[in-house]
Amino acid sequence: MRKALLAVSISFIATGLNAQIPEDAIRMSWATPSGTARNQAIGGVNASLGGDITSNFINPAGIALYRTSEVVFTPGYNFYNNKADYRGTNSGISGNNFMVGTSGFVFGINDQYRANRSSAFSIAVNRSVNFNNHISYTGSNNYSSFSEGYAAEIANSGLSLDEALNSSNISFPARMAIYTYLVDTLSMPGGMEVVGTPLRYAYKNDTAFILNQANNIETKGGVTEIAISYGGNHNDKFYWGASLGIPILNYERNSTLTETDASSNDRNYFKSGTLHEFSTTKGVGMNLKLGIIFKPVDNIRVGLALHTPTIYGLQETYDATMETKLENYNEPTAVNVSTLNSNTLPVYKYDYTSPWKFMVSGSYVFHEVADVKQQKGFISADLEYVTFSSNRFHNGEVDNIPIQDYYNAVNNVVKQIYKGAFNAKIGGELKFNTLMARAGFAYYGNPYKDQQIKGDRLYISGGLGYRNKGYFVDLTYVYRLTNDVSFPYRLTDKANTYADINGAGGNVVMTVGMKF
Repeated sequence: MRKALLAVSISFIATGLNAQIPEDAIRMSWATPSGTARNQAIGGVNASLGGDITSNFINPAGIALYRTSEVVFTPGYNFYNNKADYRGTNSGISGNNFMVGTSGFVFGINDQYRANRSSAFSIAVNRSVNFNNHISYTGSNNYSSFSEGYAAEIANSGLSLDEALNSSNISFPARMAIYTYLVDTLSMPGGMEVVGTPLRYAYKNDTAFILNQANNIETKGGVTEIAISYGGNHNDKFYWGASLGIPILNYERNSTLTETDASSNDRNYFKSGTLHEFSTTKGVGMNLKLGIIFKPVDNIRVGLALHTPTIYGLQETYDATMETKLENYNEPTAVNVSTLNSNTLPVYKYDYTSPWKFMVSGSYVFHEVADVKQQKGFISADLEYVTFSSNRFHNGEVDNIPIQDYYNAVNNVVKQIYKGAFNAKIGGELKFNTLMARAGFAYYGNPYKDQQIKGDRLYISGGLGYRNKGYFVDLTYVYRLTNDVSFPYRLTDKANTYADINGAGGNVVMTVGMKF
């Protein structure tokens, strides 16, 4: 029986919104390794190395190492296998999808008057966050029900059931729970009704109930970022760069949470309850990346980079259907959101600010000379720090100021459950004339404060490259192991149950390009 020790106050449940939850902060800010095949093969290391178009998204000072121009295209293929442990029951699901990695062009600009001065301009596009995923888990639960959260929300509102059913201050799932009688007032022995005390009827009439729970979540989309970068080179010793990022977010979530009575009691007023939810989120953001690379001696490079938070303007459309079957209490009933919202789907507008990211890096280049064809390889390492607890949501509807209280509550929970995390990467390359062999390793640290919740990621990569007469082809395989958690629902009065999600999978990435 797995129960999270984290039992924070989630007062935002009692508002009319059903849009943002704390998990959204991690979903939108937990970037995965991306870039060209060369960059992914060396573990994503690039904060001090430079000379790769991926520098647009890591340390734009790396663009300044270009003295020629190039165009790059990076297709890829991703596959995953997610295993879940929910309250002692194991299950798994797998899938795959195509993707496009870092692609674009770089223009190297040489100073015709000074041989040791140059600059570069680049426009590139990259899939920085991949939402394509599918998790599914089941288990037996005699500890809690998702309907308890709705009952608590309505009870805390101080409204009667009739008032709550038509109130915009009550979330749509809670209102659907009233409509389908999943939540109703409690009838005490002797027929006395406790007015204003809505409870999960079956839960109070059969305290020994056991529920079979199942949760299926499929997500699609990602964050595709366009970067416009410029960098300069001073005396082949000091390189600087800046990049304007324009991330485009497209997210789709389709989930089904089901509870069924696992007991043999056919008169406990509950048979099953199901909540289907479908939401889409779209928007555009803006960020700035700044960086420097310094070469104290020819073989050594030191890099520093700063990524400002991305400020997004987002719009979410929400749809849901609830179905309940209550034994000896009410006929099977179903209702959707549009029925409770004047036959339209609710749309929420909000702003989101992602965390800061700080990077420090060092590289050693074997046989460092101006002619890169004569270089023998390198080894490089990056260390990143991401301030996950600084994720913030803000009201985006100027005519609905009171909703900011909801976002303030979400932000308070984000600060309580997340922390800053370190990411470490190391990789290298050996050059054999026109052929290169590469390998890398990356570890992404746990962003959760609760030590019992695992949320780290491990990547092991390797690849080959070919360069000749201005053309190049790189091929890489990245193997990953991930740990995360999934909360099927959150309650305010007891510890929250969750599923441990252990993922495995990989990316096959190829980059083709041409220098000119």
